[in-house]
Amino acid sequence: MLRNARHSKILEIISEKEIETQEELCAELNACNFSVTQATISRDIKELHLFKVAGITKRFRYTCINENEGELSDKMRGLFQACVINIQAVGNLIVVKTLNGNGANAGVVIDRLNYKEVVGSVAGDDTTLLICETPADAVSVRDRLNKIIQG
Repeated sequence: MLRNARHSKILEIISEKEIETQEELCAELNACNFSVTQATISRDIKELHLFKVAGITKRFRYTCINENEGELSDKMRGLFQACVINIQAVGNLIVVKTLNGNGANAGVVIDRLNYKEVVGSVAGDDTTLLICETPADAVSVRDRLNKIIQG
């Protein structure tokens, strides 16, 4: 329970303020009556998949992939566009072909999109396999992924 409340507070804080360091985030949480250490913050950042982008008033700030589907940072979108060659739906599966060595990169982007229709994924060297609940779900996800590639 405390972990979930802390995670919610972290997401709230980084959406309202530019937080550049783990120490700043720790201080903000402690000010909100969450007793945390830098080690706890480090784990939370990893669990929440936070990453840094250029800030407005600070050099960098923490942010996260928005829970809403299709909202990616420009960097993540560019990575996906650069590494994906082809996306094909086959039954309830989606095969994402990538440049050599980029299957995992495509998989990270897709996993962070958090599509509810995707129940699992497996990444290889030049392929990411997505498992959907139904063939219709696979077609829907394929179409949305293709829109990301097209920009």
